[in-house]
Amino acid sequence: MQNKAGRELPDQLMTELGYEAFETTDYGNKVTQRIAPKVRASTAENKLVASLEEAVRLSVKDGMTISFHHHFREGDFVFNMVMRIIIEAGYKNLTIAPSSLTNVMNDILVEAIEKGCVTNITSSGMRGSLGDAVSHGALKNPVIFRSHGGRARAIEEGTIKIDVAFLGVPNSDEMGNANGMDGETAFGSLGYALMDAAYADKVILVTDNLVAYPNTPASIRQTQVDMIVKVEAVGDPTKIGAGATRFTKDPKELKIAQTVNDVIINSPYFKDGFSFQTGTGGAALAVSRFLRQSMIEKNIKASFALGGITSPMVELLEEGLVAKLMDVQDFDAGAAQSMHKNKAQQEIDASWYADPANKGAMVDKLDIVILSALEIDTKFNVNVMTGSDGVIRGAIGGHQDASKAKLTIISAPLVRGRIATIVPDVTTLVTPGDSIDVVVTEIGIAINPKRTDLQDILSKVQGIKIYTIEALAKLAEEKLGKPKALEFTDRVVALIEYRDGTILDAIYEVKD
Repeated sequence: MQNKAGRELPDQLMTELGYEAFETTDYGNKVTQRIAPKVRASTAENKLVASLEEAVRLSVKDGMTISFHHHFREGDFVFNMVMRIIIEAGYKNLTIAPSSLTNVMNDILVEAIEKGCVTNITSSGMRGSLGDAVSHGALKNPVIFRSHGGRARAIEEGTIKIDVAFLGVPNSDEMGNANGMDGETAFGSLGYALMDAAYADKVILVTDNLVAYPNTPASIRQTQVDMIVKVEAVGDPTKIGAGATRFTKDPKELKIAQTVNDVIINSPYFKDGFSFQTGTGGAALAVSRFLRQSMIEKNIKASFALGGITSPMVELLEEGLVAKLMDVQDFDAGAAQSMHKNKAQQEIDASWYADPANKGAMVDKLDIVILSALEIDTKFNVNVMTGSDGVIRGAIGGHQDASKAKLTIISAPLVRGRIATIVPDVTTLVTPGDSIDVVVTEIGIAINPKRTDLQDILSKVQGIKIYTIEALAKLAEEKLGKPKALEFTDRVVALIEYRDGTILDAIYEVKD
């Protein structure tokens, strides 16, 4: 079967899993039925259990779906602690459903797969040893990759039915009132974990900081929590950024950032009250700096900024250049600490952020978004999931979700080392080209042909060199030559959902 994006999909697997093929980026006005978790009433004096081992024993059974959040990113301790207990106890056929997977989680999850403990995974992405293992067929069943908004939708609709959620928090009282912004291991917004807390049948908080009852402000509430476990440390908050917030000095990245800024400020969307979302890489942070200067020069202020929040975004808030930060995740200590002192930095959950099936997601109000890419093809399709070798090494994150902005910009170099970024066809389709408006490279930009309005406006701007996307792909090929075609087996190792739950693409096992 072929979907409307032109990607071939495995008929039998699609039928077995009950999936429909992707048709459109327009979600429309669909009506869905949300599910509710099982609730065991509690009249106990507190919800403390003696150890994590006891919490696992009281909650986990073979075949269950277990979830975690990734707000600690590379500083997470909870995932490995829980998985070690689960492996040693000999549980089998578990589904792991974290909001995303970071490198610190890889090795123990590979071990769990090898021992038959984990047979299914659904996540936003994966990298490193886990991505390599899955790409070479280690997991029994295909991984289901979803965007952050797609995960929220799937949880609310019951497609992901979480039996037990283990949620690391930097503070909690004895009944389960907790937030992410207080304590030595604070990481800021609990945006992704809030979905698990609301919909899992059993919610187990893991904390290193028990505080007096009642603990406020409470992002997770006692009405949602079944057990609380006190451990020595839940994570290392210094590793939340893990390189995501580096300031670039690379001339190529700075050139891209300057051009992105030129596109933004010359677009019809750069005006008082505009809204935006940027990424966290070097070029994206440089865009924030250029944009700040342009806002000051033109006396323009933004109504809100959205998504993962960084210190440069907080600085815009404190300077009065941005009125509100809508915060689903924090990428550094400065952003996390800002939630203490600034009421204009609003914690939001993943549904409010980006679920297409609710009554209005924040991404639907975005004017401008800047996203990155591993590959962009001549149909403006974007790959942020697989490398040039076909191995899984990325994450959907909020890429599909934020791309619904009025002006969606992809920033990427023409080539990375000896690997082309602009290609005839992406290895894996993650965000459909219909959502992409402008691609910015260090040598110039390409505008989606459907955006004749932007073509007319930007062609008049001095200093912006415009190419067709086909011309950029040809320049990349002239630099590097035509790459050897990748070889795969006929076994599907992962499926890429669009945010509405239809299937965009399949990832096949890499042939050695």
